[in-house]
Amino acid sequence: MPSKVTLTTLYKMKEKGEKITALTAYDYPFARIVDEAGIHLILIGDSLGMVIQGGNSTLPVTMDEMLYHTRIVAAGAKTAMIVGDMPFMSYQTDIREAVNNAGRFLKEADAQAVKLEGGAAVCDTITAISEAGIPVQAHIGLTPQSVHQMGGFKVQRDEDRLMEDALNVESAGAFSVVLEGIPVGISEKITAALKIPTIGIGAGPHCDGQILVFHDMLGINPGHVPKFVKQYATVGEETKRGLAKYIQEVQSGEFPGKEHCY
Repeated sequence: MPSKVTLTTLYKMKEKGEKITALTAYDYPFARIVDEAGIHLILIGDSLGMVIQGGNSTLPVTMDEMLYHTRIVAAGAKTAMIVGDMPFMSYQTDIREAVNNAGRFLKEADAQAVKLEGGAAVCDTITAISEAGIPVQAHIGLTPQSVHQMGGFKVQRDEDRLMEDALNVESAGAFSVVLEGIPVGISEKITAALKIPTIGIGAGPHCDGQILVFHDMLGINPGHVPKFVKQYATVGEETKRGLAKYIQEVQSGEFPGKEHCY
């Protein structure tokens, strides 16, 4: 059985130029599949607000919901690092509350780390959580919790600000940083400038690793597919075909057959 992925694992991979693979997961069976496939890092993203709950944004997701999904993912993943996504307003208002909420992911949900969005503005929070012994993954560029402030899901092109944010979150103690919705040239410069690994989503091939939403890359949910997503399967369509065959066989009497009876 492969050994558990740790912060040391990720640091060594960056040093050697080995790419880190990451995906989201939200439940036990998919977590098992992702883990057994050999993915290094599983993020239980607040994207569950859209992917699982059918909402229009990540903003309504609660701490209790995040803890529940993180706990069942952790039960299914034995090797991958488990990172819980801190939901909107779980860390923005008070640093002590932020540390407490981050600690709940480790204490109640068996995560190894937490992720939070923001650059320079959240550095004090990153430091406080890190000093409490909780690894923090930062997230800069397109940050979905700030979608209203940004005026929508837009590519972020301010190179000076992005570089400053990246260097600041590293100095604050983040073990890694997600780069989302950032042009290739900028993400390449950030990755070269940082000692910690960068994980890209819509940030080009030069990041130290890549992450996608599980349901997007396997074509599970219908609807718009973002430009940065490559679909490696069409699970949703295959599922519909299986269901159609089941309905047809039940209605025709073909199922259950003799081999399915006692």
